[in-house]
Amino acid sequence: MEKDQNINTIKQDSEVNELTSKKQNQDTNVKEPTSEDVEQETKEEIELAKEVTPKEKIKELEDKLVRTFAEMENQRRRFEKEREDAFSYGGFAFAKETLSLIDNLERSKQILESDETLKNTDALKKTLEHFNIINKDMISILSKNGITPVDSIGKKLDPNIHQTMMEIDDDQKEAGTIVQEIQKGFMMKDRLLRPSLVGISKKSEKKEDKSEESIENSEN
Repeated sequence: MEKDQNINTIKQDSEVNELTSKKQNQDTNVKEPTSEDVEQETKEEIELAKEVTPKEKIKELEDKLVRTFAEMENQRRRFEKEREDAFSYGGFAFAKETLSLIDNLERSKQILESDETLKNTDALKKTLEHFNIINKDMISILSKNGITPVDSIGKKLDPNIHQTMMEIDDDQKEAGTIVQEIQKGFMMKDRLLRPSLVGISKKSEKKEDKSEESIENSEN
């Protein structure tokens, strides 16, 4: 009897050891989560968070559509502006070259007028009359195409349309007044085709010295 009890005890211990061994094996077979697994789980969570509602998707599409239409409108306006500029100022370079004809005509007049053998002759008068007619016709043609001369003589110097070439003593006029036009300037509509080359008035130095002396004497 006692022998049977010992056998049962040995069997029970054996079963306990077997169960303990299986449990340990199961525990050792459990894998620890790797960094890739964690990264994958994080991505899945982010994707879930990124899910938008249909209303939000419609709003996003509306915003994209508005931006697209705005860009198209800006492009249309730029195209219209470029087309208008091409139509209005397409002949800018040609017009600028044409001004050399007026310059040469004016130089020819000056040469003839300064020729001592031609002064006060009927031939010179008739020639200058023809030159003046041609000059007026050219100015008229240019004006019809939006090219007009710049007013200079008697005007105050405007650096935007005038270029100073010399200063001339003139106590009768306010300093900075244009008293001589060396080369006529022209505008093409609202753009400067070329500036006027001018001489402006300045107060004579002697006059300034005397005025300073008089001021000093009056103070003394």
